[in-house]
Order: sequence, then C-alpha cells, then structure tokens
Amino acid sequence: MLTSIIQHWQTYCTPENFIGIGSTRKVFRVSSFAIKVHLHPIGYQQSQQEHLIYKRMVDKGWDQYVAQIHYVDTAISIQTYCKPMALINQQSYELDQENHGHLLPPHYGQLLHLLDKEFDCFDIKDSSNYGWHSNGHLVLIDYGMTKKLYEESWVPLAESGILPQIDFDHCQICGIKKELRMYGDSDTDKRCYECGKQ
Repeated sequence: MLTSIIQHWQTYCTPENFIGIGSTRKVFRVSSFAIKVHLHPIGYQQSQQEHLIYKRMVDKGWDQYVAQIHYVDTAISIQTYCKPMALINQQSYELDQENHGHLLPPHYGQLLHLLDKEFDCFDIKDSSNYGWHSNGHLVLIDYGMTKKLYEESWVPLAESGILPQIDFDHCQICGIKKELRMYGDSDTDKRCYECGKQ
C-alpha cells in the first residue's frame, strides 16, 4: 500500500481523509499512514529533519519515542499514523511531568534533552506534536521544526502574513472559541478551518 500512496498520493488526500493542518503542512490519514502534504518549502524542510531524526533515533535505539517516517520528497512525507492527543477547550497545551507524567513515555526528560541538544528541536512539549501509537504509547508525531528554522525563516514569514499563526478566539461563523489560523496583524477573517478558512 505504501508504494500506491507514494505514486498516487493526490487521490488519497480527500476531505474525508483530512486530519489536521499546520502553518506549513496539511495531514491526511490513509489506513495506518499519515500523508503530510507540504504547503510551503519550510514544511519540506521539517519533513527532511524528521526523516533525519527518525534514522538517528533508530541508530540510538530510541525510535519507539517518535513516529516512523517511511518516505519524504518535495511534495509529501509519509509517516506512521498515530491518533493525535485530544484538545482541551479546543486548543493544545504544554505537556509537563506534574500534570501528564502518567501519559508520558519513559525517559521523557532524556528524550527532550536529546532532541534539544542534538537536533535543535523547537516546541516539542506542545500536545499537538504528540499522538498515540497503535501500541498504546505516546510518541512525537511532529518534530521537524528547529529553533533556527523557526527564528530565521518561520517567524519573519508569519509576521509578514505569509504563513499563519495560531490565535485562540471565537470563530465568527460557528461561534466556538478555538484555534484560528491568522495571517499577520491585519488579518480580520476570524473563521476556523472547519468554517472555510484555509
């Protein structure tokens, strides 16, 4: 099935298979795989970094803590599907030992230290970057953004309104307070993704 997804990925990326969107990638589920479609070159860089990290984690015997990357090219990345962590009040939250220690994988502190020091990973405590593997363990599913890439590339593009930032506010259509994609300070379109804002 993986070969078919690689060759015909566009046919699998349908509204029915959609599972999430970030500022640089859009994600679809196909069976046991997640297809990350690159919306911007930064998304491709993130996917390349995830592929590198996954291979290094295999070498270190730590690959059980990150979702497997099966394939990457300029258009897509294919990863093992893991069910995302549930939102709280329509938004993600920071994981910490005190409140979420019972959910976190063993050696979580060591894992964060390794990803920070060796791979310059950014924002790896946010719940939106984790998912539940089919074996029941919590794993990182979005771990390709580095601090350097964030500061030097993402931030300038977000501040200029090219890439969306996430704001927590009421959607002007459905009225639910949730995470909204906002393009710069002058963006007044406060619709959520479900109500049509890409």
